[in-house]
Amino acid sequence: MSLALQTFLTVKDANAALQASGTRYLGGGTLVVRGANEGDVSVSSLVRVTEPSLSAITVSGDKVQLGASVTMAAIARHPDLAAVAPAARAVGGPAIRNMATVGGNLFAPAPYGDFAVALLTLDATVTAETGETPIEDFLTGRDSSRAIITAVEFSLPKADSFRFLKVSRVKPKGISVLSIAALLQRTADGTVTSARIALGCMADRPMRAKAAERALLGCKLTPQEIAPALAAVGEGIAPITDPIASTWYRAEVLPVHLGRLLLG
Repeated sequence: MSLALQTFLTVKDANAALQASGTRYLGGGTLVVRGANEGDVSVSSLVRVTEPSLSAITVSGDKVQLGASVTMAAIARHPDLAAVAPAARAVGGPAIRNMATVGGNLFAPAPYGDFAVALLTLDATVTAETGETPIEDFLTGRDSSRAIITAVEFSLPKADSFRFLKVSRVKPKGISVLSIAALLQRTADGTVTSARIALGCMADRPMRAKAAERALLGCKLTPQEIAPALAAVGEGIAPITDPIASTWYRAEVLPVHLGRLLLG
């Protein structure tokens, strides 16, 4: 079976082509091309776009806009994105980071999509021609989306407020056992006033740990005070099972690694 490749200059034209049956959007290709090589016969045509804005990084004050075709490597080396660079560096090895894109991460099924976990914690906004969508809503409905994502926007976290952890069996580029991102606002004495925690591999897509977030409010980051959050972090999770780890194992080690992230 042949696989056609269509290249368009604008997102508008590519969106029109993408509505045809059997078409898939080609960003960095780390997942869709692998799928085709492994025999995914549901795809007969790939659609790509060369519009320059898709590869643009714009930082204005604390506001960041990443084009959907921006790669993990570009994020990792950008001087103004040091706060979120650890999440970009967690995606695969150098070859994968040179190809894997922001937009692709939003659609990547678990155990992939580590950068999308960070974006969920940062409360990013996802932009397409059809408008803007909060990332949590986008992730919930992404399976029915046929519109090409053009950008994501978020506010740069303040110093020491953003934390990211990826757990894998093979260092440094193994597939995730799990990933955790946290955005914590604290008072001068260390009391948590706001918390957003996102989890990877605890469902088929990134999810919020809302019970743990609530349990952290008013606490300081000590072993005793974070204990209720660690006990609550498993609420609502449905970890995946794959060759890397089982559902049981992921659920068992989640509180351990959340504790390390919070205390680290």
